[in-house]
Amino acid sequence: MTIRTATAHYEGLGKTGKGRVSTQSGVLSDQPYDFTTRFGEEPGTNPEELVAAAHASCFTMALSFALAGAGYEDGTLDTKAAVTLEKDGAGFKVSKSALTLTASVPGIAPAEFERIAAEAKANCPISKLFNAEITLEHRLEQMAD
Repeated sequence: MTIRTATAHYEGLGKTGKGRVSTQSGVLSDQPYDFTTRFGEEPGTNPEELVAAAHASCFTMALSFALAGAGYEDGTLDTKAAVTLEKDGAGFKVSKSALTLTASVPGIAPAEFERIAAEAKANCPISKLFNAEITLEHRLEQMAD
């Protein structure tokens, strides 16, 4: 079992409050987040952006390992995750994570790639965490022989 941690600190309440988030690895250290970074365009991060980064990286790694397990030895994978935050009664909920993948895997048939990518989408640990719709749109770039 692996356990990773992150911490958040918030001073003040509501729209005027200011927060800082850090990760165990130190890659994020006291990064600002607040109402303006979540719902506006102020510099800083927000929970949905961090979830999108987690989902994109988790799915891409899962797909990489699945392709290697299927015998492929080379390729590139680029994934964007777009996480949707929407009103839910008096609060909000994450309702969707839309993955967009562009890949190049020499020698793979499009149908096999689609099957492996769909399995990676369903089985990456972050996909299993969500109680939201998860979509995958992909483009397989064919290599010239």
